[in-house]
Amino acid sequence: MITRKRLATGACALLAALAAGLFPTGAAADEPAAKESPKVELVLDVSGSMRARDIDGQSRMAAAKQAFNEVLDAVPEDVQLGIRTLGADYPGQDRQKGCKDTRQLYPVGPLDRTEAKTAVATLAPTGWTPIGPALLGAAEDLKGGDATRRIVLITDGEDTCAPLDPCEVARDIAARGIHLTIDTLGLVPNAKIRQQLTCIAEATGGTYTSVRHTEELSKRVRQLVDRAADPVVTPVATEGTDRCADAPRLQPGLFTDRETFGQHRWYRVDVLPGQELRASVSVSADRAVNDDYGVLLRAVTVRGREIVRGSEAGDGRTDVISTGLRYPKPPLDGVDGDAKPAAETVCLQVSNSFSAPPGVKTTPGMPIELAVDLVDAPDEASDVAAFGLGRGWWLLAVLVLAGFVGGLLWGWLSRWRVAVWRTN
Repeated sequence: MITRKRLATGACALLAALAAGLFPTGAAADEPAAKESPKVELVLDVSGSMRARDIDGQSRMAAAKQAFNEVLDAVPEDVQLGIRTLGADYPGQDRQKGCKDTRQLYPVGPLDRTEAKTAVATLAPTGWTPIGPALLGAAEDLKGGDATRRIVLITDGEDTCAPLDPCEVARDIAARGIHLTIDTLGLVPNAKIRQQLTCIAEATGGTYTSVRHTEELSKRVRQLVDRAADPVVTPVATEGTDRCADAPRLQPGLFTDRETFGQHRWYRVDVLPGQELRASVSVSADRAVNDDYGVLLRAVTVRGREIVRGSEAGDGRTDVISTGLRYPKPPLDGVDGDAKPAAETVCLQVSNSFSAPPGVKTTPGMPIELAVDLVDAPDEASDVAAFGLGRGWWLLAVLVLAGFVGGLLWGWLSRWRVAVWRTN
């Protein structure tokens, strides 16, 4: 009898196990699939020109290795990182062989920092600059899955393997619809190199940056690797106008436009009571520009009164210059909770003071990126912006009043001192 009960119990347990395997529980079936880790591949130029010693007193290759070591130490745990080289192996003059000189130095996947650093330490400046083939190889390294994918290209020269134009390669990669972004970093401030690297980056929605110091290189690569782990925000193309009345009405988001030298572009945003408008703009100098430049972002009422402004100026070579502003609109008192308050239309004006040297084309305009956000306005009245002290006329009135009171006090004290002197 006992044996029969044990057999029955064992049979029931076996059936339960089979049922659990064939028909998973609802909780397990409803669990969302884990998000795939972002993938990044660093593509490093190891061509012969990387021997040049013009970055902080050391060679470009030494600066790149130092920056790589710092970047590898700071890579987030959830990022799958790989490294590909170009021009690292073939030192000869055979163009056909030199233009195939690209290989994956470290596979894309979970990072072993010691192994990756050891691989980078073995590199020495060697051969050609096959940027196009390297980008194609990197795209293959990153294919598969739905992860965020990013290529970071670090080079000091122009591609030497035409007619395989790296800009056309980047456009072909973008046309595949695999959501792969290419960012480029140039180690030499050369106009022709800048033009090619800018074209590669813009074809895939990436960025171009000119770097001249090891610290800048390390910082920028770390930013791009970290960005791969963040949600991707695709900017929306828009077109500003030359006056507020005709300007496009923007919702919170990221927008791109182009602005010629010294031009004003207008946009509109509706701000409800109890909201704070936060806006920032970046202007990219994608060509040679004269020294002394600036960017201005103004918030203006529809009647033309300035509310608040943000500005930034520079002197020397830069690639991007940015500024921003905040405008909190206090909530209305004594308004019925069911009544919908009317929004205030705020006009945003973007201006720049760039100028171009002779021979530099001014069209198309320089790329600008405008970020608009609406958040809850601060509750504390101590917030300076809530009082409007950032608005020019308020500040002027305070200064005038303070000067008037100070003048009266000084005059009274002077007369009192003269009277005391005469009496004594």
